[in-house]
Amino acid sequence: MAIGAWSGPLAPAFAADAAGASPAAKPAAEAPHSSALDAPMLYQILIGEIEARRGDAAAGFEVLLDAARRTKDESLFRRCVDMALQGRAGERALTAVRAWRQWLPESLDAIRLQLQILSALNQVNEIAEPLRTLIGRTPKGEQGALIASLPRFFDRAADKRSVIAMLEPVLQPYAAAPATRTPARIALARLWSLAGDAPRALQLTAQAHADEPSAIGPALLALELLPRLPAAERIVQGHLKSPQVEPAFRLAWSRALMQAQRLGEAVAQVELVTVAQPTLAPPFLTLGAMQLDLRQTAKAEAALKRYVELAQEAAQAAPAAARPNDDEDDDDEPGARGADAGLVQAWLLLAQAAEQRGDEAAAEAYLARVDSPQRALEVQSRRAAIMARRGQVDEARELIRRVPERTGDDARAKLVAEAHLLRDLKRWQPAMDLLAQGAQRWPKDTDLLYEQAMMAEKLNRLDDMERLLRQVIELKPDHPHAYNALGYSLADRGLRLPEARALIVKALELAPGDPFITDSLGWVEFRLGRLDEALRLLRQAYTARPDTEIAAHLGEVLWVKGQRDEARRIWREGRGRDEANDVLRETLARLKPDL
Repeated sequence: MAIGAWSGPLAPAFAADAAGASPAAKPAAEAPHSSALDAPMLYQILIGEIEARRGDAAAGFEVLLDAARRTKDESLFRRCVDMALQGRAGERALTAVRAWRQWLPESLDAIRLQLQILSALNQVNEIAEPLRTLIGRTPKGEQGALIASLPRFFDRAADKRSVIAMLEPVLQPYAAAPATRTPARIALARLWSLAGDAPRALQLTAQAHADEPSAIGPALLALELLPRLPAAERIVQGHLKSPQVEPAFRLAWSRALMQAQRLGEAVAQVELVTVAQPTLAPPFLTLGAMQLDLRQTAKAEAALKRYVELAQEAAQAAPAAARPNDDEDDDDEPGARGADAGLVQAWLLLAQAAEQRGDEAAAEAYLARVDSPQRALEVQSRRAAIMARRGQVDEARELIRRVPERTGDDARAKLVAEAHLLRDLKRWQPAMDLLAQGAQRWPKDTDLLYEQAMMAEKLNRLDDMERLLRQVIELKPDHPHAYNALGYSLADRGLRLPEARALIVKALELAPGDPFITDSLGWVEFRLGRLDEALRLLRQAYTARPDTEIAAHLGEVLWVKGQRDEARRIWREGRGRDEANDVLRETLARLKPDL
């Protein structure tokens, strides 16, 4: 083996010695440097590497470890650790890193590696000493960040409670110090959460928030705990009252609100971000999509057009090398043939907004700007909806059917798109027949069964609806909307009200805070004659999601309670969003308020 080809850990040092062999290359005043890499040591290292490459990893390891001790060279210690880990010899790696610390006690790299190896070997009882040393030697200004990172370090530990028992005394002095108490408590809270004790995690998070309301760590962990513990929202709301709330946190909170179907509150958070960062494009796309869902068409169009403006400016300002190539068709990217994925989404949403205000020509113009095979079904579905409203229903259905099937899921997606087209046209029976065909092809697809049940409900075939929904529940016991749909359908008809309420309560347990399920519970309470509780629940639902159907229910309860001016206001708001809503139209026709 030629020395010039050696690529061992001391290769750079050896090359430097060789290059500087001539005395003329060094300043005259420089004293001669005695390198630890003498000839015997070089050959010892070479022998260790050769032994390892020949397959005797243990012998090679021992030779190199001896060389590392003699030279006190960190590169050699690191090479010993790497050699042991590559051979899946954890205990050998631990021996090397302990020797490293013995001979070079100031090395922080040695401590970090020791912690990683101990964690991987699940030797939690030996972690406290090196961890305490590492934190103690870390500069005070960096200790908080190190402590905050500990949960990621231990996320693969099998016994999280043993980790916590080890970590609590290590972090105790830092949990008492003002500069580090918040990251210390949040680190322990995250570990309690990973260990399955969410209430304990919330308790620590609340303490950290009380100590430092403006700290983002407790608020972020509270967001993670929210699906399991609604009480965590108090921490989030407390952080939002801080003078300086980071826009990124508002966006994270808005995503959590969207997942909980609390669209009205989510919109308010994103609007604050667009005011704080008016030149940041993505929040405008998010805002436009949510406003469109709430049928706030004019606001949605304004937000989406602002997004398009900012996105196009950013694309023009980007270096040419960073721009997508129009000649390339990357099937793996959502915006193939050079179309930015965000712009594609904006064009589709703008087309939908144009449809909402009845401007079919504008909708077609937006759809024409979408050049993405991956979004072909969405584009053709929107075009089909326009055709169907013109009376060209058969042609519209055929347009959807002709969309190429690029993946195995496309056939199902096309069937669902066609069924939704028929549903929107209130052609309940053809939609149900089509969904029944899909259910035969995909018999355990709970979404298709659920959609079929909704068509049965529209056809007043309650026995079929209940049979299908109970089939969904049997296949997927945690399907909240199946429980809710069955409970609401019974409540709306005044049937089996105690059972209807139990079904809706179950749905709300599976999807806490969902405004549509909360609306159903309010409606069944109304049917049971509990007006005050009905009003409380319906106000809660309407605040979270100002939907037209919820407006119809809330307005009716207000009307019955004699609060008729407020009822008219709520109904006017609902009618302004969706004048064609069947529930609102039936309510107004029955109660005949003067709007």
